[in-house]
Amino acid sequence: MIKLNHKKLNVYKSSIELVSEIYKLTSTFPSSENFGLISQLRRASVSIPSNIAEGSARSSDTERKRFLQIARSSLVEVDTQIEIALTLNYLNEKDIEHLSDLSNQVFATLSKMMQ
Repeated sequence: MIKLNHKKLNVYKSSIELVSEIYKLTSTFPSSENFGLISQLRRASVSIPSNIAEGSARSSDTERKRFLQIARSSLVEVDTQIEIALTLNYLNEKDIEHLSDLSNQVFATLSKMMQ
């Protein structure tokens, strides 16, 4: 039986919560953004836990670290896209309070894991 250790990681659980939050927030965006910002945000957010999981399955520290770097880069991409959504008035600061807390927590944890 395969041991899926990534499911025990708090950073993985938090990143799954972040994906859920992104899906909720983007459901309020205009339909004109279906193939633009909505798609970009959702794909980038899904990339975070996906890369944490894949990195956890790697046998070398170098490979593991590389996937954590990709996860962290996807998180920065999400942050940038949220900033764009704020600028376009699709969201406001109150909408993203929980998302910001989660993002900061995941970023800090990934950074520590990569050291």
